[in-house]
Amino acid sequence: MEVLRYIFSCFSSSSKSSSHQLWSSGASDKNKAMVEQLQRYKIIKSSKVAEVMEAIDRGLFVPPGASPYFDSPMPIGYNATISAPHMHASCLELLQEHLQPGMRALDVGSGTGYLTACFALMVGPHGRVVGVEHIPQLVASSIENIKKSAAAPQLNDGSLSIHIADGREGWPELAPYDAIHVGAAAPHIPKALIEQLKPGGRMVIPVGTTMQDLKVVDKKQDGSVSIRDETAVRYVPLTSKDAQLRG
Repeated sequence: MEVLRYIFSCFSSSSKSSSHQLWSSGASDKNKAMVEQLQRYKIIKSSKVAEVMEAIDRGLFVPPGASPYFDSPMPIGYNATISAPHMHASCLELLQEHLQPGMRALDVGSGTGYLTACFALMVGPHGRVVGVEHIPQLVASSIENIKKSAAAPQLNDGSLSIHIADGREGWPELAPYDAIHVGAAAPHIPKALIEQLKPGGRMVIPVGTTMQDLKVVDKKQDGSVSIRDETAVRYVPLTSKDAQLRG
């Protein structure tokens, strides 16, 4: 959930020195056109990510009156936001090899449920996806959003679930996870999330306070961890429920 008013003008697909200019006006009113624009600017590179983002209509996951297909984060209440489409696409691209059919994924700070629903389509009905969000009202509304989406069957059969919990603690009941996404910036990578990452798995998490980087955390088969910076970002903080509501 990125902080409002911070709109990227570029995104680095492999390093901070290689960027692609994003569009800043003329946003499409159609989900498919949004995906095609992300492909045109090479934010979406894989056919699978494009297929999933076309199937999960972002318009179902933003508040009424918002412009769902514009490349900007948007407020969803409770001092939270839904990330810009290019950030959702980027995280799906970074995690796609760890979102194969039958795998397990954890979405920390699941917000409106948009990316959680995308994960569910990626891993399929034989996989397992868990969203964790500490604002009960967001959990309730995200479930309603998902019920209207292409991920509804997986919500109904239990292979996709959203829970009220402190995301910093993850969701140990269904660990380990092949993929973990964190939608808010932590001052440091929570130990609990590293522990819940499966050997061979990957976590994408923004880390920092004033200055933040999107970090890619890979756990090797021997349990050792490697961490690299993907790009500079600006997200709301990963904090307690009370601190978030105080803003």
